[in-house]
Amino acid sequence: MPVIMVQAQENSSTKRAKVVIVTDMGEIEMELYNETPLHRDNFLKLAREGYYNGSIFHRVINQFMIQGGGGADGNSDPGYTVPAEIVPAFFHHRGALCAARMPDQVNPKKASSGSQFYIVHGRTFTDQELTAYGARTGKSWTEAQKAEYRTKGGAPHLDGDYTVYGRVTKGMEVVDKIAAVQTGDANRPIKEVKMTVRILQE
Repeated sequence: MPVIMVQAQENSSTKRAKVVIVTDMGEIEMELYNETPLHRDNFLKLAREGYYNGSIFHRVINQFMIQGGGGADGNSDPGYTVPAEIVPAFFHHRGALCAARMPDQVNPKKASSGSQFYIVHGRTFTDQELTAYGARTGKSWTEAQKAEYRTKGGAPHLDGDYTVYGRVTKGMEVVDKIAAVQTGDANRPIKEVKMTVRILQE
């Protein structure tokens, strides 16, 4: 699959692009990180083109994540991948916006899907759980990251393996609602949760 290199836009470090996902269950506002410019600009490009409009959250796992961006059937793809932009400071806390991707066996460079993304719902973790998991995998977290996982939750087992390129700034209660819907085969919601994505600020 070809790799896309989106022309990065120059934003000041204090100004971040903002988008909103509109669903029948409410709105989710997010900001996109300047430190992951390829993912930021690709998401904005797709939003500008209306690529996400009418697409669904096709994979939902309560206390883990909600995934969308695969079109109306959940399987569509724009035909390219985006190079990984894994920044250690950006981790899988509750509300993190991240890029889905194919597994390491067929994707050793961890390149991201051209369109599919997930928002972390997550659960809380104890220090003992994080210590044990770190010992098994070699992963480590700062004290601030551990505190976030202890108090607010997330999905620490994904850290270092997937690109985190934004976060929810408003509407986390909508993520909670979507995460709680009834699902069937392949964790697909029984009743479709459709979205429209609008850019609030570039």
